[in-house]
Amino acid sequence: MKPIKTWGTDDRPREKLRMKGASQLTDAEILAIIIQNGTKEKTALDLGIELMQRCHNKLSDLARFSIKELMKTKGIGMAKAIAIQSALELGRRRQASDHLISEVVSNSASIAKYLQARLMDLPHEVFAVVFLNRANRIKHFEIISVGGMTGTVADPRIILKKALEEDAVSIILCHNHPSGNLRPSRADEEITTKIKNAAKYFDITVLDHIIVSTDGYYSFADEGGL
Repeated sequence: MKPIKTWGTDDRPREKLRMKGASQLTDAEILAIIIQNGTKEKTALDLGIELMQRCHNKLSDLARFSIKELMKTKGIGMAKAIAIQSALELGRRRQASDHLISEVVSNSASIAKYLQARLMDLPHEVFAVVFLNRANRIKHFEIISVGGMTGTVADPRIILKKALEEDAVSIILCHNHPSGNLRPSRADEEITTKIKNAAKYFDITVLDHIIVSTDGYYSFADEGGL
């Protein structure tokens, strides 16, 4: 395969982006720009194409690849894998921020898209909390704990300590289900009740507990679980 620098100007990913705009590039071409350099056997575009083939041409699947999984593609080393993960995370944050700009959280739908954008691609379960002020605007978002494929542990003491530090009046609990199943487990129900009861002593209201996955979200408040 000839090096990219020997290709026609219109065929080079960077030149194509400069002349025609990023929207005209394929996913593999954008990956090639992020990867920057290929190997003796493969161009950066070859590596981009191979990565997209490995994730069945779905960016949502690529977003779940760990650094080790990305490095299973020959020619993708640690630096390239980190660059790809960073770019995907930036995209997630941009998508999430679109749902949060000065918004007042008035119902589950007004916060669920943000939480889904932040958490749905994670291959492991995490427990997060959104801290709100008196106007129901978000003051802070934080992942409290990280678990495995099937669960995580949420310590009410850590959550309430952080709520007091943030001077939060109310909080929204959240965790993801990597399996895609949105139904809450018995453990989910128990921790919701435990945190809700503990928060009352500090005049802090638990507005909701939202479970997110690639398939959507589940709201304890909407389903009568609070």
